Amino acid sequence: MLFRKVAIVGVGLIGGSLGAALKSRKLAEEVHGIGYRSCTLAEARQRGCIDDFTIDVAEGVQQADLVIIATPVSLIVEKAREIALSIPKGCIVTDVGSTKKLITDQLDEVFAGKALFVGSHPMAGSEKRGATNASKDLFDGALCILTQTPNTNEAAIEQVLEMWRGVGAITRVMKAADHDRRVALASHVPHVVAAGVVNVQTDDSLECAASGFADATRIAASDPQLWSGICLDNAREILAGIDVLTKELASVRAIIERGDEQALFERLRRASQRRRSWEEAKGKPET
Repeated sequence: MLFRKVAIVGVGLIGGSLGAALKSRKLAEEVHGIGYRSCTLAEARQRGCIDDFTIDVAEGVQQADLVIIATPVSLIVEKAREIALSIPKGCIVTDVGSTKKLITDQLDEVFAGKALFVGSHPMAGSEKRGATNASKDLFDGALCILTQTPNTNEAAIEQVLEMWRGVGAITRVMKAADHDRRVALASHVPHVVAAGVVNVQTDDSLECAASGFADATRIAASDPQLWSGICLDNAREILAGIDVLTKELASVRAIIERGDEQALFERLRRASQRRRSWEEAKGKPET
């Protein structure tokens, strides 16, 4: 076992799945859930995501050697400040936020001299919500990015890396700013685009929607409150990504407008090739 007691703050889809994975793979002796509503926490316990629960943060983090903040990004810093009041000295803290620079800058300061903070972003999930949709296998083959700052404790980051690998994830370590730039293009902008594609549909166009529409827009069904926070937290990088995409669309529009079949074929061929190459490489460990 890696940890004696793990406390998960926010037992939703990600927090619940991580708790279930830690329990099923015997990586923690005890997994405690912390949240707002006893009824949802009791359901998470019934589903095997946690061993016990409380709505009292101070009680929940007591004697924990790992605390995982699995709330929406808009609540991570607020919860961290609350946790810091009661956390055992030397405890490791990680989060699962989809944005990293603002969070790591603030949590480094919040936990300075109190706990060992390591930022995490497991790139796994679903458009569905809550511990009712949690799965102990959610992280199998998923990419998890850990962020390192000048204040990151080496032993702590190794333990967090081992935890994520233990639940099946493929891990990378990078600076928070690099994470936000890369993930804006690979995850955040695609979400905004999927929402835009849905929003331009008419009732009669949706009657013709089939598997292509479903594949391209699945993520648009995700929690809008969660994604509003992500987009605003990583606004600078997302706006830069939207600008790049706008130029690409303008270029394709010009090609179609002038009827240049060869140029259009080449643009689509390049996209097809890159997509296939990514699919083949996905899941291979970093060398």
